[in-house]
Amino acid sequence: MIQGTLIAESLRVGTNLENLTLTVRKISRYLAQGATPAQPDIWTVLDFEADEAGARELAEAFAGVLDDKPVPWYVNFQSPAESFVVWPGRIFRYPRGDPAGRADAQAYGRQLGIPEPQLDWTV
Repeated sequence: MIQGTLIAESLRVGTNLENLTLTVRKISRYLAQGATPAQPDIWTVLDFEADEAGARELAEAFAGVLDDKPVPWYVNFQSPAESFVVWPGRIFRYPRGDPAGRADAQAYGRQLGIPEPQLDWTV
């Protein structure tokens, strides 16, 4: 089983996610901490679970719908063995707990101008 978090505001306008087999475990809205001036102040967060066998396809689906303007967004999820950090058009997949894999995904986020507090996904 994979578990992850999707911020609804991260989806590019005009796109949709359909025919996904996800279980949404929690939906919450909160005042975002560390948001850039270009990001909304309030975020809608969906905590989800899905079958681990479909992890690659799910990552590809997210990579195709995440907004990249004015600041790119990402979605992250993890299985017991692997972590996925998905940016618009780019997927980082590495063994859970692998500091080099995590550092590569974080370095990419920094290159895109993502604030440091937002580079805090689950190890």
